Amino acid sequence: MRTRNRRRSDLTPASVAALCALSGLATAAVAGDLPNRGAPYARMAPIERYLMEPNAEIALARSAAPSAVSANATVLILKAQGYETAARGTNGFTCLVERSWMSPFDNPEFWNARIRGPVCYNPAASNSVLSYTLWRTKRALEGHARERLLEETRTALASKELPPPEMGAMSYMMSKDQYLADSGPHWHSHLMFHVPRVAAASWGANLPGSPVILDDRQTPEPQSIFLVPVGHWSDGTEAPVL
Repeated sequence: MRTRNRRRSDLTPASVAALCALSGLATAAVAGDLPNRGAPYARMAPIERYLMEPNAEIALARSAAPSAVSANATVLILKAQGYETAARGTNGFTCLVERSWMSPFDNPEFWNARIRGPVCYNPAASNSVLSYTLWRTKRALEGHARERLLEETRTALASKELPPPEMGAMSYMMSKDQYLADSGPHWHSHLMFHVPRVAAASWGANLPGSPVILDDRQTPEPQSIFLVPVGHWSDGTEAPVL
């Protein structure tokens, strides 16, 4: 599905869901069947295919936000055992490159080793939402199958092992070098706001003329994610708008 130059008035509930799927959000569908095991990306690739050269990963992680933010952020990079700190920041932000297992559990590209989702979490999100990524990544790298990972996520939520988003949690996804899906590698430059579950109406989301999009699928993680596309990438160059 092509999303470039889509007018806001064209957004329907179905198209909003498609846009959110392309954005590579750190959410997971609860309902629906998981993809057939014979389909592409039905299984995890060798771990080495998900890894990057450290300096390249640091640069890609920082590209998630304008340099005024990311230059002083903590940067995490992925190793075979999980994320580790490559640079310690001073402003409370955390930048990293998320991999395919942070997409919806029913996404056919759940194990796509090409996916790279640069994101920078602000301090509130670093203290809460980031834990979803670290938790899921650790178990994915331990070789847990998708079905098991989904069940473990539900169990962790039931035991309150994973917290709701802190007040004020938000993140930047403004990298022009993102690769979020084979069908649409470079979605829109956007901001994300992470809040405990609320209805779209509370933010005026998904309405004609509104700049706010709600990812309103049923998800295990205890959050609603509101997206606001912006008209430039983190380096200041023009980005396509909806």
